Amino acid sequence: MNLNRLDLISLRLFVSVVDLGSLTHGAKEFGISLAAASKRISELETHMGQTLLIRGKKGVTPSPAGEAMYRHSVELVGRLAQLSHAMSDFHLGTHGHLRIWANPSAFAHFLPHMMSLMSQHHPQIRMELEDVLSHEVVRTVVSGGAELGVIAENTPAEGLETVLCEEDELVLIAPAQHPLCSDRPVRLQEILSYDLVGMNMSTSLMRQINGQASLSGQTARLRVQVRGFDNMCKMVAAGVGVAILPHLSALPLAPALGLSIQRIEGEWIRRRLYLAMRNRTQLSMAARAFVALIPELTVPDSTTRLTGRKL
Repeated sequence: MNLNRLDLISLRLFVSVVDLGSLTHGAKEFGISLAAASKRISELETHMGQTLLIRGKKGVTPSPAGEAMYRHSVELVGRLAQLSHAMSDFHLGTHGHLRIWANPSAFAHFLPHMMSLMSQHHPQIRMELEDVLSHEVVRTVVSGGAELGVIAENTPAEGLETVLCEEDELVLIAPAQHPLCSDRPVRLQEILSYDLVGMNMSTSLMRQINGQASLSGQTARLRVQVRGFDNMCKMVAAGVGVAILPHLSALPLAPALGLSIQRIEGEWIRRRLYLAMRNRTQLSMAARAFVALIPELTVPDSTTRLTGRKL
């Protein structure tokens, strides 16, 4: 193989196609036509002298040679991204760049507090945040698109190192005079007799709720799906249904809309967030600084704060 002829754009495209399992989706992510993407992958296969992708009706999967190619390509693409950020930092006069992808729950408490700590201890580090679903976080960290990610506990993260960064619990959000609001914790079976406001079914939150509903032999009556905890609370305030969401996410939203925050019975409501990374020993200076500050963040125990019907 002639390394001088290796096309880095095609290499990045190959990684994206494998991650997404689709040549069409990979082309869309790169902003090129399907024909152009197919040509680049074919030329890459010719250059490698191997079939890298197995085409099928439901998408593409890597061949054995493609699997090996993917593992090494992920490392290379990740290093190139770090090189790009490092050079950009010198141009801008900063001393580090940190890119973090995180699920919506992380933006309610953990990330704002960590950004505050980072600003105090490392004001020279530039930070870039992306709000996406947990499974997208894993895919991006694995591929090297971000050094760090924040995911929910029930998200598969094979091959990644994880560090507990926040503990919370799920609560019920309902109008103040709703029948479910009382001085005692409400059972999931009671909640599921009402229409729910929820998020996309692929989110870690909905997987957690639906999984527990299945164990009890019930099905969640999801009336509307929205994106974002703020929109969930607005729908509940409008009388569309009730909602289950993390307490730390509900705390700054529900009281302003006149909604009650009600405890839910059971151990299943515990919700943990984890910081995910590929290899702690290979993190950049900025990422290592972020990880080092996690012990300074006081992780609140939300169970001690839920003492009444409405906070």
